[in-house]
Amino acid sequence: MSTVFLIAGLGADTRLYNNIDIPSGYEVIPVDWIDPNKTDTLKDYAQKLIYQYNITRGSIVIGTSLGGMLTIEIAKLVPLNKAILISSIKTIDEAPGYFKVFKKLPVFKILPGKMFNSMGFIIKPLFGKMTDGDAWLLNDMLSNTPPAFIKWAMGAVVKWDNKTIPPNVYHIHGDKDLMFPYKNINNAELVKGGTHIMVYNMAKQVNKLLKNILKK
Repeated sequence: MSTVFLIAGLGADTRLYNNIDIPSGYEVIPVDWIDPNKTDTLKDYAQKLIYQYNITRGSIVIGTSLGGMLTIEIAKLVPLNKAILISSIKTIDEAPGYFKVFKKLPVFKILPGKMFNSMGFIIKPLFGKMTDGDAWLLNDMLSNTPPAFIKWAMGAVVKWDNKTIPPNVYHIHGDKDLMFPYKNINNAELVKGGTHIMVYNMAKQVNKLLKNILKK
């Protein structure tokens, strides 16, 4: 039986995958965040997840947003059967321009950690149109994410400089993703109308693509 690991995005938890339907025949393991060291890079953190969850050769890892970037780093360390990115980026060449801005002006470093837990109203527009239930879930996941983790992750993300695409990488992306604009993305399965949280609110379309990828 193949094992599928699910890694969420920054400010989210594995409830992001509540509507994802992995076919029978797979063992599904949601990956919860573990505490990082302040100096950890995404590669360092990926190595910790490999040890913590025993991600071994031939595993399948699905990552959304930050989770997708970590999936790339895991795939560089462990030969995966499939590394599936959703609403994410494979290399720094696909990153939006604001990465460079925050790298040069890391204003998030001086903000109180707890402030990030109440910033749902600021980032909500970046996630596209949401129902009241979707917005509630977003805010609840954000408010329950440790502030120290959010600050670390923001710093690690803008410092990420990956140029390597490991083997067996698959990418699903929406053309209405405002966090990672589709115009920057190469070689991805397109979800028309898909936003940054399409893994949750457009799961029917994402599930169809996922099932086709898992069959390969």
